[in-house]
Amino acid sequence: MILKEFSFIGVPFDGAATLGRPGSRYAPDEVRRHLEWMKMRVEDGRIYWIDRDEVVPFDPRALHDVGDVAVVPHDLSATMAATREMVRSEAASGRVPLVIGGDDSILFPAVAGIHDAVSGSMAVVHFDAHLDLLDHSDAQGSHSQSSGMRRALELERVVPRHCVQVGTRNFNFPSSKRFIDGIGLTELPATRVLSDGVVATLERIFEIIEPADHIVVSVDIDVLDPAFAPGVGWQEPGGLSSRFLLDLLLPLASRVAGFALNEVNPMTDQGSQTTILAANLVFQFVVAAGL
Repeated sequence: MILKEFSFIGVPFDGAATLGRPGSRYAPDEVRRHLEWMKMRVEDGRIYWIDRDEVVPFDPRALHDVGDVAVVPHDLSATMAATREMVRSEAASGRVPLVIGGDDSILFPAVAGIHDAVSGSMAVVHFDAHLDLLDHSDAQGSHSQSSGMRRALELERVVPRHCVQVGTRNFNFPSSKRFIDGIGLTELPATRVLSDGVVATLERIFEIIEPADHIVVSVDIDVLDPAFAPGVGWQEPGGLSSRFLLDLLLPLASRVAGFALNEVNPMTDQGSQTTILAANLVFQFVVAAGL
């Protein structure tokens, strides 16, 4: 019996990569390719999870690949609307959408699609090197890879004080700091996360999101240090390790209504290092969520 089902939704779009390097449009197919390597280890609906020294249930039929959003490369609004509707439809069917971008503008329609499908309050756990809280600029407009979290926080039932950004670092706009303080959004910068450790960081995350009825987790792969994920739109030194991210991500998996993974860029990757890592994040998340 399949207890929880998931929908892999590809969003091969990087038209909102207004800063940094485009190329993340190629990520969904690359992540799919490496997921096949993960799934081939399943035997009779079970898989040996070495990290836990435990054989756990996993039915590959629980992970549905529903294809790609009908993106329009020259039309950001049409692409966002199509993404939002596809996510809404899958969430309304009872499945957990796994929205695989694409640049990080996709964060907004991923959250919005869940918002359209459920009732009650929502929280976003946003793993990212960058804040993505830009309201508007002449160079990037209002719906770029720098504005996804800002637009998500404006949705009616997304509660900013129940949202948290994890792994942010280095420098950003002073206007974003004013916005953070004004709405009560919690920042857990990489320096604090690495200093506090996994257990204390998870305790803080759960404390923040606990009141929300629905949780969406969004991962911009550049939350990781470039040593672990070189294939991104723009690299920021001083990030998390892949092990650290997995240890933070997997305990959240059973609670989520949706998951987004963005900014994986095969064009700037070293071999397939980042896309293999992305496939592992997706697969381990699905296995953990189904337990």
